[in-house]
Amino acid sequence: MKRLIEIIKNIWKIEDLRKRILYTIGIILIYRLGAYIVLPGVDPSQLSNLQQQGTEGLLGLLNMFSGGAFSNASIFALGIMPYITASIVVQLLGLAIPYFQKLQKEGESGRNKLNQITRWLTIVVTAFQAPAYLVNLRSQLPAEAIYPFIAGGSPSTFFTISSIIILISGTLFIMWLGERITDKGIGNGISLIIMIGIIARLPFALFGEFVSRMEQQGGGLVFFIIELAALVFVILLCILLVQGTRRIPVQYAKRMVGNKQYGGTRQYIPIKVNAAGVMPIIFAQAIMFLPMTIAGFASSDTISSWAGSFLNMYGFWYNLVFFLMIVFFTYFYTAITINPKQMAEDIKKNGGFIPGVKPGKKTSEFIDNIISRITLPGSIFLGIVAILPALVAQAGITGEFSQFYGGTSLLILVGVVLDTLHQIESHLLMRHYDGLMKSGRIKGRSGAFGGI
Repeated sequence: MKRLIEIIKNIWKIEDLRKRILYTIGIILIYRLGAYIVLPGVDPSQLSNLQQQGTEGLLGLLNMFSGGAFSNASIFALGIMPYITASIVVQLLGLAIPYFQKLQKEGESGRNKLNQITRWLTIVVTAFQAPAYLVNLRSQLPAEAIYPFIAGGSPSTFFTISSIIILISGTLFIMWLGERITDKGIGNGISLIIMIGIIARLPFALFGEFVSRMEQQGGGLVFFIIELAALVFVILLCILLVQGTRRIPVQYAKRMVGNKQYGGTRQYIPIKVNAAGVMPIIFAQAIMFLPMTIAGFASSDTISSWAGSFLNMYGFWYNLVFFLMIVFFTYFYTAITINPKQMAEDIKKNGGFIPGVKPGKKTSEFIDNIISRITLPGSIFLGIVAILPALVAQAGITGEFSQFYGGTSLLILVGVVLDTLHQIESHLLMRHYDGLMKSGRIKGRSGAFGGI
């Protein structure tokens, strides 16, 4: 406790860090306030069906990502996921289209152009998702819950158009808030916004699970404590997944510069077991939301039935496809974030070499082989953790609470917390203060969302 108080004092002494933390808290408060502002024309007292829908299944997960805004029929109902989807599309285009490949190599100016394209694409994605959300809204609410409805249950054109504009604006505003946190706050803004939405649902899920266990045939307090112990164990596994590394030894030859000797030492390059962070699971989850949009627009029973089979996040086909996509995206994102050829060139330029491996092409191939070998178990482990909520749900755990047993929610939560603490610790160490831990430095994820 004494050390914790000392750390807080040290943080408060650093003016820049103090301002960044307070700025981030202010932005988060604005975001949470917007999650409770209901769409104009919707009666907030008649949202019980929508809120029940937001406690389980894929829509429950979407509701968690939006911090409850989905079930509140909020102006932020679609959350940040359309922006994530747009970012995924832009990064995939970078693999197939030369124009996007050129922009990726242009440095800061190229990144600015890609960010602008991502913003415009976000508008397009949200414009498709917003009508689907309104269709679902009308199916869940009684006719009298939406004031502009006319007799017979037909929605007014003004309500539909205005709601679509508001939902698009809400997503763009959240995106802007995330960018402000990244620029002037602490941590990655988009990551923090998603994390805050997840944390906001945790107390409700925990209370709901406690109530269900206290009911007759629920298992009682002992079973609830066992569930919490299992949750702590899964959290430790996620931390291991995020921080696990394989070290590659690099020997630096001796060289003389004037009268001083440099090199002659051995250093280690850490290669993360899960170098892609939580991005593969974010990529896969964003794509798994597409069938929900298709189901909202589809008039064909066959298409609706096909899309419906992927809306059950506890079903076999959903989890199988989800698992395979996570493995694929882990390799994909690792390939675009780690360049073995560049690493080999940097080692050679600094007068280093990997013992037993020739510099240049052989070094590049050696590093590439190491990355491929450790990425396979890392991707499988990541996929298992991602589908863990569907497995623990079979043990009778409530749908909302089971989402915290691994899956997208817990991995994001662990990864973002470690990354933010890593940035805070870096500020402390730069000012010659002690870090957050006595046993060693916290390892962050080096920007979990990359360019997002």
